[in-house]
Amino acid sequence: MTADSMAEQKARASAWFGELRDRIVAAYEGLEDGDAYGADGIPPGRFQFRETRRSAPDGGDAGGGLMATLKGGRVFEKMGVGVSTVHGVLGPEAQRAMAARGVPGVAEDPRFWASGISLVAHPRNPHVPAVHLNTRMFWTPAAWWFGGGTDLNPAIEYEEDTGHFHAVLRTHLDPHGPEEYPRQKAWADEYFFVPHRGRARGVGGIFLDDHNSGDWERDFSMIQDIGRAFLPAWLPLAEQRAAQPWGEGDKDRQLVHRGLYAEFNLVYDRGTKFGLASGHDAEAVLMSLPPLAKWV
Repeated sequence: MTADSMAEQKARASAWFGELRDRIVAAYEGLEDGDAYGADGIPPGRFQFRETRRSAPDGGDAGGGLMATLKGGRVFEKMGVGVSTVHGVLGPEAQRAMAARGVPGVAEDPRFWASGISLVAHPRNPHVPAVHLNTRMFWTPAAWWFGGGTDLNPAIEYEEDTGHFHAVLRTHLDPHGPEEYPRQKAWADEYFFVPHRGRARGVGGIFLDDHNSGDWERDFSMIQDIGRAFLPAWLPLAEQRAAQPWGEGDKDRQLVHRGLYAEFNLVYDRGTKFGLASGHDAEAVLMSLPPLAKWV
């Protein structure tokens, strides 16, 4: 692969993540505008956009992104969606982590480029499931790959909601091979498990990392379809549940579940670890944390 062709592919990937962000922001603000969800007098929330920049060790520019955050809305107590494109040199900790996963050549040439979208939604109503999405492309001089996924994190589980979410993911992955959904679901079940609690953080979804089939177009198409699956998988659940009545007991269950979510993201999540280790904007990296949580 020539340098020019890889530069074009990087540009296409970065542009796609921005396009997906715009679709999601528009859909979420449309949900906030729904009259059925404003009976308690709370006005519709609107996203606030903040540019993030990353500095290289020599003081130069190492890229950045745009963080969109919605807080205190009718449907969303806190919602963040960020896109970024960063580059630079992997630090020793990040090099060790990637070498341990079998990524070749990072010790010999630790330069990197990465672009992606990361989203977490913490709804106000405990019946609306929290949700996460992250997809990314990563490049080093020796390798490139895609990674990420999406998973559903309800405080109050509904079997039909879980079934819908997984059915939409399967429908979008099946064109890429009948093995893809089962493979990525199994990986998500393993990845989103919280060992010190002995349980999963939610009801699963899909996940993959270090994905390189040797065919960039094929792999990019699949990562796009994972992104396209997100809104039809989650939005109908929010539309159905956001007006559902709830009480203090429901809210308590939600806050306790958020504590589990925070534990996973701070202790185990690869994206959190890499973002902090690589010098990315800490507020953007920790955007995924809930506004309120509870431990018992």
